[in-house]
Amino acid sequence: MTNPTQPLLLVAGSGQYPRLLIAAARSSGVSRICLAAFHGETDPSLEPLVEETRWLRVGQLSALVQFARNSRCTNAIFAGQIAPKNLFDLRPDFRALVLLAKIKRRNAESLFSAVADEIQSAGCHVLPATTYLQDHLAPTGHFAGPKPKQRTIDDFLFGFEIAKKISQSDIGQTVIVKNGTVLAVEAFEGTNECIRRGGSLSNGKAVMVKVSKPNQDMRFDVPVIGTHTLQVASQSNISAIAIEAEKTLILDKPIVCSEANRLQITLFGISSNP
Repeated sequence: MTNPTQPLLLVAGSGQYPRLLIAAARSSGVSRICLAAFHGETDPSLEPLVEETRWLRVGQLSALVQFARNSRCTNAIFAGQIAPKNLFDLRPDFRALVLLAKIKRRNAESLFSAVADEIQSAGCHVLPATTYLQDHLAPTGHFAGPKPKQRTIDDFLFGFEIAKKISQSDIGQTVIVKNGTVLAVEAFEGTNECIRRGGSLSNGKAVMVKVSKPNQDMRFDVPVIGTHTLQVASQSNISAIAIEAEKTLILDKPIVCSEANRLQITLFGISSNP
């Protein structure tokens, strides 16, 4: 069984997630963390928080695998986002070209899965992205903001059903719903643009629902919300957010709950079998 306190390779994208994970890993006893950072994605201020950093371009697979091998890290975790456009505009090295030629569906999940396999070949076991962060997973039921009315709960359950169907088809994992009508479905543009588009059509009081994919690979692409999600929702007249319980990460949960209370946005966790 893998020891989660062993040296950790952090493959870091953008956002708060990598910083939160570093702090949680330290609290769990990890004394050595090596950072694989990407130009234009990873926050440079993470560098002083780790023992070693290697800056890469998206697509430099050989350099990433070599860094994983030389780092002497036993474990690896993927944390943070890589902008979808960068996944498709990458400048692949020869190793990445060979890998891409083997992939039939070039979506985020298939790309990250193939890269994870390459990292594991270098001796780093890729851990679930929620490792060290169990306290930040969404609970079941109402946990922040105003208590939802039955109409809102009905929209949550309807949205959950629709979001599960679109995620199964690899379209997206988020929908915007109002009074039993789907206003927006997430696709290539990402969650925030889906929120803005749905909010612009809602005339207020719409809800957002975000789920995991069926058979979600918990090593990466785990559903995440944070304070920025709440800010975008507030600006877009989204009054309530439902997320899948135990499978969605809340980045810095106490702060997110406090912000939801301030903005008067309902936060609600739905179990996989609502």
